[in-house]
Amino acid sequence: MSTVLSDARLEFNTSQWMAIPPRMRILFITGFHRTGGWLTEAFAADSASEILLEEAIGMTAGLARLRDEVFDAVLISHAAEELDALELLDALRAGNGDEQPIIVLGEQSEQEMNALCYEVGADAYVCVNTTTTRALIWQMARSVERHQLIGENRRLTQEHNHRLELEHNEAKRLLEQQRALISVGQDRDHSPKLGSICLPDRLVRHYHELLRAYVIMGSGNLSAEMFELASLFVAGGVSARQVMELHLKVLEEIIEGLGSRSSRHVMNRADLLLLEVMFHLSDGFQLQLRHVLYPPTQRILPGFESAG
Repeated sequence: MSTVLSDARLEFNTSQWMAIPPRMRILFITGFHRTGGWLTEAFAADSASEILLEEAIGMTAGLARLRDEVFDAVLISHAAEELDALELLDALRAGNGDEQPIIVLGEQSEQEMNALCYEVGADAYVCVNTTTTRALIWQMARSVERHQLIGENRRLTQEHNHRLELEHNEAKRLLEQQRALISVGQDRDHSPKLGSICLPDRLVRHYHELLRAYVIMGSGNLSAEMFELASLFVAGGVSARQVMELHLKVLEEIIEGLGSRSSRHVMNRADLLLLEVMFHLSDGFQLQLRHVLYPPTQRILPGFESAG
């Protein structure tokens, strides 16, 4: 069933992005001596798409239409002595942030005009002497598709950046809440802060490396290292609160170093590591307490009971 749905989504996406739209509203900006009647007749004779062609005479009229309305694509008739499409494109890109698809039509060869049109922001240049109506329709469709994909990519990028920002803010909020847990009861039980005890830099670096490895590998291959680290904490008399403060200090450094990468996975793995270290730490302190309450005693050898 999942394979069928996947194939259906692929077919939908392919049909959506690799076909001529059934209907396109096009603005044709032209000079006073070359009207768009011939273009309207050419589009009407081709049934590939319903083209609604609207005409603007001159640069001023074209800019005014584009300022007030939105079209699927824009065709500009280039005639250097009457309407310079390159100059119009400069003015259009400076004043219109929508970046609508723009195709330049002219009588010069494509080899002569392609680079010039691309440099001022056109999507394509089409020589009216060598193209066909269907080829022009396809060129417009591909330009429309390109701008739709650019817009979709920009939208997804904005959503991704917004999600990362929310995740980083959430990570900072959780770190602050966890730091608040450390301070609760700290004055009551007279537990020293991490800054007041001298943990070896080598131990701090080792915890940093262990946390980074845990984020990548998980707990499967690091159980022995975490048990050894907890044993060092127990032997050094480091309390659970101090271990948690060390954990937050190292975790905060890692979160700040993520940059534009997601922090949710790191926070989740870090919580699991802290939980596992606390398990080992609790077991170690319980074993230490048991040795204090029930210290080992020398048993009396057989035959020496009466001597006591």
